[in-house]
Amino acid sequence: MDGYSGDVDSDSTKQQERHYYLLSELQTLVKDLPSSFQQRLSYNTLSDLALALIDGTVYEIVQGLLDIQHLTEKNLYNQRQKLHCEHQGLKQDLVRKHKDALLSCKSHNLDMELLLREEQRMMDKKIVAEIDQKVIDQQNTLEKAGVPGFYITTNPQELTMQMNLLELILKLQQKESQSGII
Repeated sequence: MDGYSGDVDSDSTKQQERHYYLLSELQTLVKDLPSSFQQRLSYNTLSDLALALIDGTVYEIVQGLLDIQHLTEKNLYNQRQKLHCEHQGLKQDLVRKHKDALLSCKSHNLDMELLLREEQRMMDKKIVAEIDQKVIDQQNTLEKAGVPGFYITTNPQELTMQMNLLELILKLQQKESQSGII
């Protein structure tokens, strides 16, 4: 029974040491943030964040969210580029087919330009909506994982604070992986 108690104490001591280490590192990293954000990150918030980071699960979650975000951004960029190339092709075909009539047929050319511009605008709105949904999904995931400071919001100041928290998490993860701690 004493051996078991010693193991629990040892694990508890290791977790407490890790908590203090993470808290200390976070306090150091926070100094690089603008002072307006430093003031909003209390000792308790940083301590809660350090607790959430202890087992490394949050690092894995953040990395997964980052991978999904990069894939989504790449996919949306490719969709937009494809539409742009299709529009360029349509414009070139129009010019080629109607080279002589182009000067006398300005209204037809203008209609095509307006149609293409509207299609591009709709694609851009779709992209923004999809990115906004990714942000909500990320906020929800991190909130459910118990990461302090994360909840669903569209408030620009809160979004900036959440981005700063993510930056702290990523910098700490990078520092730990470089030093072989994780």
